[in-house]
Amino acid sequence: MTTEEYVVSTDAGCYIGRVASVDTNRALILAESPEVVQMLTVSDLVAIQGATPQEFLIGIIEKVKRSIGSPVLIESDTESEDDEQDFDVVVDHDVVQVALIGTYWEVLGDKRQIFKRGAKYFPKVDKQVYLIKEESLEKLMSVVASDTPEEIQLVLGTYGNTQSKAVANGDKLFQRHAALLGSTGSGKSWTVASLLEQAAKLEHTNIILFDLHGEYKTLTSECVEDGKEPIAEYYKIAGPADIENQKKSTVFVPHWLLNKDEMLALLLDRSDNNAPNQASRFTHHVRELKQAYLTKYGITDLEDMLTIDSPIPYSIHELLERLSADDIGTKPGAGSKPVKGDWNTKLTRFIGRLETKIEDKRNAFLFDKPEGAVEYNWLATYANQFLETKSDRLGIKVIDFSEVPSDILPVVIGVLTRFLYNVQFWRAEEDRTPIAFVCDEAHIYLPTKDSSDANSRIALDTFEKVAKEGRKYGVSLLVVSQRPSDVSRTILSQCNNLIALRLSNPQDQQVVHSMMPDSLSSLTSVLPILDTGEAIVLGDAVLLPSRIKLNEPNLKPASATKDFWKDWSNKESKTDSIVFAVESLRRQSRLR
Repeated sequence: MTTEEYVVSTDAGCYIGRVASVDTNRALILAESPEVVQMLTVSDLVAIQGATPQEFLIGIIEKVKRSIGSPVLIESDTESEDDEQDFDVVVDHDVVQVALIGTYWEVLGDKRQIFKRGAKYFPKVDKQVYLIKEESLEKLMSVVASDTPEEIQLVLGTYGNTQSKAVANGDKLFQRHAALLGSTGSGKSWTVASLLEQAAKLEHTNIILFDLHGEYKTLTSECVEDGKEPIAEYYKIAGPADIENQKKSTVFVPHWLLNKDEMLALLLDRSDNNAPNQASRFTHHVRELKQAYLTKYGITDLEDMLTIDSPIPYSIHELLERLSADDIGTKPGAGSKPVKGDWNTKLTRFIGRLETKIEDKRNAFLFDKPEGAVEYNWLATYANQFLETKSDRLGIKVIDFSEVPSDILPVVIGVLTRFLYNVQFWRAEEDRTPIAFVCDEAHIYLPTKDSSDANSRIALDTFEKVAKEGRKYGVSLLVVSQRPSDVSRTILSQCNNLIALRLSNPQDQQVVHSMMPDSLSSLTSVLPILDTGEAIVLGDAVLLPSRIKLNEPNLKPASATKDFWKDWSNKESKTDSIVFAVESLRRQSRLR
């Protein structure tokens, strides 16, 4: 190889200085001159001379600072009794702090241009250090990208001000869970859409996105821009207006799909003195109703294996009748005179809460029966619409939860996730195909344990199980949030890949700081100043932790920031739209 073919330039114009000190993962560089540091910025890459002319340690600049030197001896030019005088003189010198992130070889045996993550050894003091400028940076990034086979490359964007592709390993991104964190308006939704667009090109993609605000509907055939191809199928948790006008995209979450803990989280007041009695009778009757279903349809082989949590249909109205009978029931007393039964008046409040939930039209997706739901085979069909992957179907499913009441939202998301995870668990290992859950606005339903209520804890338990064990069964999480400080620490700790966009809140920055390796933790200092669509990316999926400019998606979510000044100048607020909104409010569903 000629010098011109080398990736790392050792020309005088790239020379920074020499290594002054080294610890386990950082090096301190004494700059050659004050002029040199003027071309350095945080996140720039540098190359530290290795054992051979073809070997370099690659580092990322964390700090550029002017340090105060030690007092030096100044010799006097005048003759006196004291030929020398000691002066406490302040000497300025420029210092660059670098985190070591990898090793690069121009030549290694019979191979050329090799980059490996991690420093293979510590740099030696006084070794020369060079800035990796734009042309060299593009060459280096091409080397890094080529390390990931093309068939599993996921292009995130470009490095710095170059046109070099920032590539992630698609397998490792989803195998080890990922977190996408950034303040509102930083580009989270666009980043999600960009990732989905690339995943959609694969023949058997299986991604389920929990859309809490309906903003990803624009990626689906329901609302895609004219002339553009959708990348996802659209599903919507049934709102009040969807019950009578069911579509293929309408999704129910039948009450019998909820396990005991999930149902009781919705209905039971734990502070009620009669809560144990209420839970006991609920459990008793539900099991009996499920048993009766098996008997009615002749499914006798399941009777010995039936549990309270088995997903077997039962009538919520029959349950209510049985509980009501208990609540007013009597039993023989002395002299065969009837007296209050064991459950008399102890279930009244529980029944009242159940009736309230059933009567609330917003909960119809729980308690109204979708067509065919009482059929034994309905559940397999239900699972297939989310888990089946065929070439003639879009593999990404957007589930719209925007009309689900906020008080039961965590339970509903948790139920659907738990069911799909359990189906994946019970599939034969050789037949399992991977599935990823994209948890948008995760802080709403995956909060920290100290701020979670009973409903949130139910969902939290499900997702924490997926985070800890899902990898073994081909289940992955992409956690998306604007408030990482409000997201479960357990779940974030399992995310081995991080895409951190602009974050200005110190608490949120601290969470990101804790997710980074010690050697790169100082990168959090740039989080408040990142531009929209700019991110720090690191983890198992990327060889070179870097600051990158993320790609814009072709199909954009409906999450754009409103232009207040422009709209106030040009956009009229029309009466008809307000009338429409008021009627939608009354109906708890957008008019169609």
